[in-house]
Amino acid sequence: MIRLLVGAGLLLLCSGSGQAKDYTVASPNGKNVVTVGDGITISVSHAGTETVSVKAGLQLTAGETGALKSPKTSSRTETIPAPFYRQKELTVSYRQMDFPLKGGLGLQVRAYDEGVAYRFYMTNKRETVVVDETADFCFPADSKAWLAYSTNDEKPFAMAFQNYYDETLLSEAKDQYAFLPATIETGGVKVTILESDLRSYPGMFLKNEKLNSSRFTLHASFAKYPKRMDYYKWRGMSYVAETEDYIAKSVGARTYPWRVMAITEQDTEMPVNNLVFALAAPNQIGATDWIKPGKVAWDWWNDWNLKGVDFEAGINTRTYQYYIDFAAKNHIPYVVLDEGWYDSSKGDIMHPIADIDLQQLIDYGREKGVGIVLWTVFNVLDEHLAEACEQYRQMGIKGWKIDFMDRNDQTAVEMAERIAKTCADYRLFVDYHGFYAPTGMSRTYPNILNYEGVFGMEEARWAKKETDMPKYDVTFPFIRMMAGQVDFTPGALRNGTKDNWVECYQNPVSMGTRCHQLACYVVHDSPFTMLCDAPTNYEREQDCVDVITSIPDTFDETRIIQGKLGLYIISARRHGSDWYIGGQTNWDGRDVELSLDILSPDKSYEATIVTDGINANHNAEDYRIDHQTVTASDKLKLKMASGGGFVVMLKMKD
Repeated sequence: MIRLLVGAGLLLLCSGSGQAKDYTVASPNGKNVVTVGDGITISVSHAGTETVSVKAGLQLTAGETGALKSPKTSSRTETIPAPFYRQKELTVSYRQMDFPLKGGLGLQVRAYDEGVAYRFYMTNKRETVVVDETADFCFPADSKAWLAYSTNDEKPFAMAFQNYYDETLLSEAKDQYAFLPATIETGGVKVTILESDLRSYPGMFLKNEKLNSSRFTLHASFAKYPKRMDYYKWRGMSYVAETEDYIAKSVGARTYPWRVMAITEQDTEMPVNNLVFALAAPNQIGATDWIKPGKVAWDWWNDWNLKGVDFEAGINTRTYQYYIDFAAKNHIPYVVLDEGWYDSSKGDIMHPIADIDLQQLIDYGREKGVGIVLWTVFNVLDEHLAEACEQYRQMGIKGWKIDFMDRNDQTAVEMAERIAKTCADYRLFVDYHGFYAPTGMSRTYPNILNYEGVFGMEEARWAKKETDMPKYDVTFPFIRMMAGQVDFTPGALRNGTKDNWVECYQNPVSMGTRCHQLACYVVHDSPFTMLCDAPTNYEREQDCVDVITSIPDTFDETRIIQGKLGLYIISARRHGSDWYIGGQTNWDGRDVELSLDILSPDKSYEATIVTDGINANHNAEDYRIDHQTVTASDKLKLKMASGGGFVVMLKMKD
């Protein structure tokens, strides 16, 4: 084995011999400057200040690369369609250096106004085995970091990619693997490490390396290539039982994933940074007009907990007919049948349980304009992929909610792409759960409408009182949402304050106010989003249902008009000529003044203003709805209770 690319020195922190030539490229606005030195080191500065240096490399089993050669340089501006993203389309510009290396290997480095990215590529037709990849992100000071650690100490690469963020200095970071994204505050900016165009390759983890008092490094690690799989008896879920001594293998020319360093001067720039989406491979499924985003009535979070009905609620035909009736009445386009519609303990996806007449439910939903989405386990679907897609598409389902991948090694990543492609062939959309943070695959396969990879509402079913969900709720939009959509599954109608929240698995309670929940439908990038509570609870709170269903599922434009990571966020989204503004705060109550200068001048708007009620600090379910006419010159003064929020809907008048 020969190490092909070895870092020769960290340019920000260590001076080289001065004999090797460095190559530099600047972003279009000149703020982000990238210097590539022999070895390979990739050094990034922003507005003249050092921010991060990367020692980068691949360890292959054959070949040599030698020194850097003079790169080919280019620049480009792209306008990218994004039909189900946070905006209808996006435009990005970059300048690139493309370095040819020996052995058919190459390196591309791009400087965007929004950050910096690099990737390796292979041009040879032979088999390539990647033993390991080096990606050491080195920072020039003991910086503050936001890291989400693996929840599996024994097998850190096998877990659901769901955890809160540990806000810490790098020098004090835990000796644990963190999954992406990770944010580091340095040099007056925030650098967020992400990856894009992850295909046939394992995803990246980061671990703090305490080398000495002057070097602060996050070292990349990757799951090894699976050698032998086994199964958990429950759910028929597969897991990696034995691994090879390498991380990836492939045959022929290919590109490797983009390593992304998004750079933001203001926190409000973070949730709308588009680099992950922009760097992903373009649409590979063709027309997308058959893909219909929308909200979905969901069963699992509320534990099928209907009340006041004349039948026994549970996983049965009559219960789901009730869900369909509720969805139809409120123009909710989908109902999901979560775990239990087939015998998951046997992995028997091809046969619904006896209590479910699936064809009857699909036909009943079709009559009422409601589509059925089915839950399944990743490998269970994959093992019956064409057969299951054919059978259930013929029956009339609209898509799959696919769960419990719980890993991101190469074969898992290949499975995710294989499923997305096959489902697109059958005109089925997918919602990925138990899954790593997005890497732009929804650009490549737009039928992927949503991803979990977030410490979402399900945590309220088993969280402890000290869990600080409101803080997380105003943290992850700044970090995790940089990667893409989030299936947070909001909509709880039982809401608790910091003092009176209680853990309850069968009748769960959200942390924070009712308006905090309603604001999720504006704050989150989520074109396929759940209403997590029971239909019979919603029927007693029709005003809240009307607010939720009035908020569009896709938008033409998104802005973050106020906010600070971990404190609060105010998002504004435009759909046609109308605007939707959502705000959330942590456990601190907050007064905000909301300028409406985003509105078209010389136009009047009908404003529906949904705010925390005067008693929301005591009763988190208290809210009020007001209506008034406003213009672009107006300002709204709004009060968010502890753990509170608000929604403002602005409809242009004729």
